[in-house]
Amino acid sequence: MTENAVNTAVTSASSPAIPAETSAVPPATRTANRPLGTPLGTPLGKHPTRVLFLGAGELGKEVTLELMRLGAWVCAADSYAGAPAQQVAHEYRALDMANAAELQALFDEIKPDIIVPEVEAIATDVLAGAAAAGTQVVPSAEIAAICMDRERLRVLAHEELGLPTTPYRFAGSLEELRAGASEVGYPCVVKPVMSSSGHGQSVVRSADAIDAAWTEAQEGRRAADEGDVSRVIVEALAPLERELTVLTVSSSAGIVTCAPIGQRQESGDYRESWQPAAEPDGEAERACDIARAAVEGLVAKAQATGETGWGVFGVELFVLTDGSILFNEVSPRPHDTGMVTMTSQRLSEFALHARVILGLPITPEHVALTIPAGSVAASHAIVVAGDGEAEFTDVAAALAEPGTDLRIFAKPEVHGHRRMAVALAVGESEADARAKAGRVADALTITVE
Repeated sequence: MTENAVNTAVTSASSPAIPAETSAVPPATRTANRPLGTPLGTPLGKHPTRVLFLGAGELGKEVTLELMRLGAWVCAADSYAGAPAQQVAHEYRALDMANAAELQALFDEIKPDIIVPEVEAIATDVLAGAAAAGTQVVPSAEIAAICMDRERLRVLAHEELGLPTTPYRFAGSLEELRAGASEVGYPCVVKPVMSSSGHGQSVVRSADAIDAAWTEAQEGRRAADEGDVSRVIVEALAPLERELTVLTVSSSAGIVTCAPIGQRQESGDYRESWQPAAEPDGEAERACDIARAAVEGLVAKAQATGETGWGVFGVELFVLTDGSILFNEVSPRPHDTGMVTMTSQRLSEFALHARVILGLPITPEHVALTIPAGSVAASHAIVVAGDGEAEFTDVAAALAEPGTDLRIFAKPEVHGHRRMAVALAVGESEADARAKAGRVADALTITVE
């Protein structure tokens, strides 16, 4: 966990070019160490723009590539060596990013202009200290802290911004959980406030199962080994028809939204996504309005602390059987369901994130769909089971059908189940696109040994 690996020599810090503000959102305070007019394009020269990724998975890999295309210097850190983004960055490090001392030592060594959190297991106090010292945290240290904490996020979304959500209560003990579950009613969902991706989450259908849900929230959550009691959120199990993701982009030109993305999940993890999602009249507009309002609220929090709030946000929404739309959560970074944008949009969510990180303006033209009118793009996650290295063959056969593509993440190993690639396709309809992406996945031969 504390191994350091270096690919190239470390160079001195500098900063990116930032255009004049044209945003409808009030401009954030500029950091003193990144003056206007600093050039890009010298990653190995005297004045590189230094970007540090905290988390080096498949999403970070794509953003790293986009940043490097714009001439930034990138270091990718993760808890292990050989992560996808580490394979393409100028340098990489392996460390425990939740360890405050290790993370501070990394900041002191790299001296980044920009820090990009791509995972949630990060010492947020150290992030806040870096932001206070003048480093740009993406989208901000304050936003990262809010989005890691379901309690803070739900209070902001519902109680401050007035966004529609499921009925909910918070609990810091088993007794409070029992009372909260009784108030919101059964069935309900119990989640730790400081976890993600379904870790520690339970669906509770009757009062006699609430004690087990409390135990699961404490023992199944992320960072359960830290020993502290986790507060939980208990919320009513909504009559869900489907889920949407609205990628929302905050840049120096303001806030814009992408076309809503439909998705299918298994056990809380994404398996398929498609864009644009087929929505009844007015539903896409309502979804985008909720997403925009949520991000506006987060950006206002960032700007109140002197940070920019620039970044791509994955806003997760519930569509209920009666057609109403509820806010669920926000990921303050590119979203896994957004991998479909690699084949659907003028700029993918990764290219958008790279641009806004560097202060470049994003307008509706940049997020426009580029697939033929009436068609749909789809992504299909390729999850591999086994224990060892995964090798892909029959790739040519998998990509023989027109309108298909494939991204292999190049993760070094799989132990159990792991998302190792994604298939992409464009079709004449949602069903056609999803079927084509599924055929790409099915045609691959994947050997684990």
